[in-house]
Amino acid sequence: MNTSSYISIGIPFYNAEDYLFDAIQSVLAQTHQNWELILIDDGSKDKSLEIAESFKDPRIIVVSDGLNKKLPFRLNQIINLAKYDFIARMDADDLMDIDRLAKQLKALEKNPVIDLVTTGMYSIGRENEVLGKRIPPNYMMKSNGILKGLTNLLHASMLARKSWCLRNPYREDNALAEDYELWLSAAIKDDLKYEVIQEPLYYYREIENVRIEKMLKGYNTQIEVINRYFLGVISEADKNKIIKKFEYKKIIIKFLNIFNLMFILQRRRVDKLTKSDFERYGENLKNINSIGARSE
Repeated sequence: MNTSSYISIGIPFYNAEDYLFDAIQSVLAQTHQNWELILIDDGSKDKSLEIAESFKDPRIIVVSDGLNKKLPFRLNQIINLAKYDFIARMDADDLMDIDRLAKQLKALEKNPVIDLVTTGMYSIGRENEVLGKRIPPNYMMKSNGILKGLTNLLHASMLARKSWCLRNPYREDNALAEDYELWLSAAIKDDLKYEVIQEPLYYYREIENVRIEKMLKGYNTQIEVINRYFLGVISEADKNKIIKKFEYKKIIIKFLNIFNLMFILQRRRVDKLTKSDFERYGENLKNINSIGARSE
């Protein structure tokens, strides 16, 4: 691996004061240290911007225009601001393994045919406790499979070539299924070539996404995307079957919400942890938390 390769890391944030500090700490803790970190405020009303500006590392750039433009706009903004040939995604409420960037960069540089690399993940709770893991299979999806709504790509863990990102910008009026539409539109153009590293290199605060309002809006947006792209990929009959499955999912989550059972969804999404998982996560969290002490 070319250890001199630089990475542009982008973290858009909106009212993320509870988690943003730890997210930035996990970037500072990376074993691969050649990076810039672009922090983009999306009109936060809490102390998120103050937290972002409290870091004085010259590699950290904070951008704020006071506006709320939503995630897809900010992701395109990061792509255009990025100085380097590789761009890493991260959400403001997540963490990452200290070797994440090094391992993803190695995979991209080893295989010039692929344009992006994603990873498996640990699911974490509000207090950084680890709750489970998910390791997606490593294969390249096709457009007809993506239309079914199940993918093996964890968007927030993506490291991609900037050239691919420029060819595949986000649709800015899709703020709840922007990743689904990204994968689908790229696959239809035969421009989705990737690898999934089957390690939990990303720590995803999935519990924040298992909320009925967000899930219902997400499913409705996915249905809109399916209707927009299905022609020439699948038949109308197959399209209608897929949409019926989404409608069924909406009924299920409404039922679970009525009886305060939404936690079941989070549990079903992940696998159980082993002793080595707890040890690995604990050691990484210790390294991330020690960054503050080392910088004092």
